Amino acid sequence: MRPLLYLTFAGLLGTCSTPPPLLDQVLDIGELRVVTRDSPTAFVDGPDGPSGPEYDLAQAFADELGVTLVIETVQSVAEVIPFLSSGKAHIAAAGLSITDTRREYVHFGHPYEMVDMHLIYKLGTGKPRSIDDILDRSIEVVAGTSHVDMLMSLQQVYPDLSWAENADVEAAELLAKVAAGEIDLTIADSTEFNIQRHFYPDLRVALDLEVDDPLAWAFPQHFSESLLSRADDFLIEADRSGWLAQVRDRYYGHTDEFDYVGTRNFIRHYESRLPRYREFFEAAGRQWDVDWRLLAAIGYQESHWRSGAVSPTGVRGIMMLTEDTANYLGLDDRADPKNSIFGGAQYYARQTERVADTVEEPDRTWMALAAYNVGFNHIKDARQIVEWRGGDPDKWMDISEALPLLAQRKWYTKVPFGYARGWEPVLYVNNIRSYYNILQWLTANEEPASPDAIEEPEAPGVVPEINTPPVELETT
Repeated sequence: MRPLLYLTFAGLLGTCSTPPPLLDQVLDIGELRVVTRDSPTAFVDGPDGPSGPEYDLAQAFADELGVTLVIETVQSVAEVIPFLSSGKAHIAAAGLSITDTRREYVHFGHPYEMVDMHLIYKLGTGKPRSIDDILDRSIEVVAGTSHVDMLMSLQQVYPDLSWAENADVEAAELLAKVAAGEIDLTIADSTEFNIQRHFYPDLRVALDLEVDDPLAWAFPQHFSESLLSRADDFLIEADRSGWLAQVRDRYYGHTDEFDYVGTRNFIRHYESRLPRYREFFEAAGRQWDVDWRLLAAIGYQESHWRSGAVSPTGVRGIMMLTEDTANYLGLDDRADPKNSIFGGAQYYARQTERVADTVEEPDRTWMALAAYNVGFNHIKDARQIVEWRGGDPDKWMDISEALPLLAQRKWYTKVPFGYARGWEPVLYVNNIRSYYNILQWLTANEEPASPDAIEEPEAPGVVPEINTPPVELETT
């Protein structure tokens, strides 16, 4: 990441000169300098490049201005406002709540997100049903956040309320401490909790301390509001056009429905079942250029990693391939774990190839997964419905809204491939996104194997490269 230089306006504050409008400074230097947090709800610089909702928004705004985005990260939310106020950034885009305390130091722009402020406890420790129930429990929150302001306001009514503030952690670490029983309670925004609860299935929401708490970008206080006004126009248009909703769906869409019991089972099966098949998932991933964890997530959704799984409709094996699909792939035994995993990887890769070139990631992956489940022709029908409804057929969010319509006569009678239980692939994709997210978390700290140390399992020799014209095959 490029080092962030001090802005010229930092020096101008101590002189009699009037600094130029902040927007003019951005355009003059050709850079938009943004401070954010190293957090899944803001910005992550991973192996596939930078990502995160704040990054997507900031990059799009920089593109609109025709300048280069320069990102600087801080480790805690308490560092964001001081960093901005010191003159090292033009904007703070870090999932900041609008509070009276922060207004003393910065200007806030138009809110782009509303979150709920959750009080979190661990299942089995007794659910607090009122503030009176938490007065004798240990509470720890991230220092410098709106969560501290909330507790201070509650303390005026409940003088015995006490808590600890930690400036060296993020909400995710405090949620882990609650899950481990190290503290009784913490506070987390709904966006953060919806991501982290995948990893800690025993965590629960005790109380909503605030609903629809607005998040916004922050701007230096001692300048004209030229940049703030331009950013507001950008965010309002992004919301109006539906693009902001697409960003939300990308990072939070799979968290809307969640099965705590299923997640506990998943983590248990990760330890007990996956080791038997992991080398096959890894080898198939290398052969077909697919993240092995995504293939494993598909396998778990299909069979819970049971090689002997059989559905009432006759699909079988870890990847639950139909007999027609197995024949098409040249598999002589679809119940054999190696055959099933390599065949499923090949079939998924084929669906990815069939997705239109205009579809970008991660929408491309979600559409390929949906095609794996319901068949690619139904994805084509859904794209047609999206176009009729004035949406964007290259966006999974729009496709996920159109797919359930394939079960309605009004729509399925108008498309070439007719009726489908279109809600199923939407649930299918959401589940796999959740499993994939958990697998990424579980494997994040593993040491990568040396290429020389990898012993490649023998791929099924009966699985040929697909070069023939596609035929429509289904899995469940």
